Amino acid sequence: MGYYPDWLGYDFPPTKIDFRRFDWIDFAFAVPNADATLSWDDPSAPGLLDKLVSTAHSQGSKVKLSIGGWTGSKHFSALVATNHSRETFISNIFEVYISHQLDGIEIDWEYPGHAGSSSNEFDGNDTANFLLFLRSLRASLPSGARITAAVEPKPFVDSTGRALEDVSEFAEVLDWILIMNYDLWGSSSHPGPNAPLYDACGNSTQPSGSALGSYSAWTNAQFPASKLVLGLPSYGYISSSIARNLRARSKPTNRHHHHSTTLKIASGDGDSDGQIQFRDLISQGALSPTGDKTRYYSSHGFEQLWDSCSCTPYLRSPQSKQVITFDDPTSLGMKAAFAKQTGMLGVNLFDVHGDTDDWILVDAIR
Repeated sequence: MGYYPDWLGYDFPPTKIDFRRFDWIDFAFAVPNADATLSWDDPSAPGLLDKLVSTAHSQGSKVKLSIGGWTGSKHFSALVATNHSRETFISNIFEVYISHQLDGIEIDWEYPGHAGSSSNEFDGNDTANFLLFLRSLRASLPSGARITAAVEPKPFVDSTGRALEDVSEFAEVLDWILIMNYDLWGSSSHPGPNAPLYDACGNSTQPSGSALGSYSAWTNAQFPASKLVLGLPSYGYISSSIARNLRARSKPTNRHHHHSTTLKIASGDGDSDGQIQFRDLISQGALSPTGDKTRYYSSHGFEQLWDSCSCTPYLRSPQSKQVITFDDPTSLGMKAAFAKQTGMLGVNLFDVHGDTDDWILVDAIR
């Protein structure tokens, strides 16, 4: 599985995706408005979605529409709060589902019961209302439609803000959930891992903030492993730092994914987002290929190091005062192996364009 954001249309059209490597593609994002309609960040998005669907279907793959996202979750709370608002919202989702010949819907609400972005509305009844909404959505969409949710590493919260101990009712209505095990640490003067596999050193302030931690949190809350999908990043973060060791304590960052930051090898730093795709680490010279397609060596003044606490690599350049936390074929392969060993349904890469043209990352996790 992989995400295809609407901002890729100009540089990476759907015809460049090797659909033989993907069962599902999630098109991101449709944005809910206050009046329960859906809008798009880019006016070309509806046409791009149609092109994605037709190309995917011609090659045996399926497409879900992801609704919401970090900056698109402002109105979810109000839209699921009453019977009337839920019915109106679902009617508009149904119309988009049919008109674009979709195979499923993903709800990426960040987050029920508490705000991701500071502008997001939230209410103590969000989680209960979300369940009612999902049940109605299930009853309204065609029987073959897949309904999924993108979730944070810990389970949904109750009216007091505490993680629920039993989310089994959500498992009854959702086909699967995608655990967003990335952005645990963003661009920072004290860098930390973007997507930890483990908290192997046992000193994270977010015990659920790793592949193992999130798996344990959701399965302990009665969500079956067979309906869990592990989210994997094809990007990392640039930080202004000369630190040799990564911080172990998680510092959540925002999930506002856009075009990646330009890497300045000789000087410069990461901005407030500070994201850089794996393909750009190669094209801009921080990583160079070896004879082994799964391994790269550092170059242009960077040294490549390994954080044994999180099982992730990072690059360090004392000259440019940069630390780059990222994932490579080895670390992503380890996370994919973990997902398989624990009985999870699969993995999902955000996003497909972050990989190389010959799909090094995707092949490492397949």
